[in-house]
Amino acid sequence: MTLEVRPLTLERWPDLEDLFGACGASNGCWCMYWRLGPRYRERPRVDNKRDLRNLAASEAPPGLVAFDGTLVVGWCLLAPRANLAWLAEARHLGPVDTVPVWSVPCFYVRRSHRGRGITTVLVNAATDAARRAGAPAIEAYPVDTRVPGHTQNLFPGVASVFARCGFHVVARRKSDRPIMRKDL
Repeated sequence: MTLEVRPLTLERWPDLEDLFGACGASNGCWCMYWRLGPRYRERPRVDNKRDLRNLAASEAPPGLVAFDGTLVVGWCLLAPRANLAWLAEARHLGPVDTVPVWSVPCFYVRRSHRGRGITTVLVNAATDAARRAGAPAIEAYPVDTRVPGHTQNLFPGVASVFARCGFHVVARRKSDRPIMRKDL
């Protein structure tokens, strides 16, 4: 499998729709969770979808898509933390300091391609994209699956993947949800 990772643009929107399916990946979130918090559930799914599509049409792509040939197989949200308003409100994930980090808080991998290293490829591509954009660091909020009773919602990624990609824990306000960072 040879993967190519590209920014999500309006041109690639149909690919993301194919990946997410009619429901919009995680229960109609359309990756609005990190912008709105749990309130995304109170909105019609079409509003979440519309808002992500509008972001894809903007000058700053809202994330990256991974392709195996012509088939889109993965997605990650990538943005300056300041653009993800809910992170400032999240009890366990609030800012650690004033460094203007970029965040890579969410992943979605096509079911047929899970367990094949796509998240690692996306983490490395997001790190490179944040570096090119001039970010001083990139931050993630994964699940530490070594902690007994950890959440089964692995959409933020798994801590061991980020550790292998050179991220280190900068805060741990909840045992299974470290804040991990890589300086760029």
